[in-house]
Amino acid sequence: MKVIQIAQHAEDLDRAARFYTALLGTAPAAVFDPPGLLFFDLDGVRLLLERGAPSSVIYLNVPDVRSQVAELEVRGVEVVGAPHVIFHHDDARLGPAGTDEWMAFIRDSEGNTVGLVSHAAPAASDA
Repeated sequence: MKVIQIAQHAEDLDRAARFYTALLGTAPAAVFDPPGLLFFDLDGVRLLLERGAPSSVIYLNVPDVRSQVAELEVRGVEVVGAPHVIFHHDDARLGPAGTDEWMAFIRDSEGNTVGLVSHAAPAASDA
């Protein structure tokens, strides 16, 4: 099986389109309003922002959580969880072996929490 679509609540589709276009670096793939649907294509997985959807936490892979959060803070995005290492991958079961998994959490334009995730080699002092 493969994930094909993730839904997230969005009360204001225009505001959500602006936020996610800036965050993802890509324009919406489709908008259907009515009934209130906004789609982004994330490498074959559809992100659906919908007025009727419940809120959920979406985790997005970014190249470097620390620099991404710094850029978002400059743009006024609320950071609800600062970048931090949550796990070291000794093997490749859940991420690249030998890397630290970094996470941070931001608030989107619709009040939802979005997780940002990246993997990096441990700092020299951690090794």
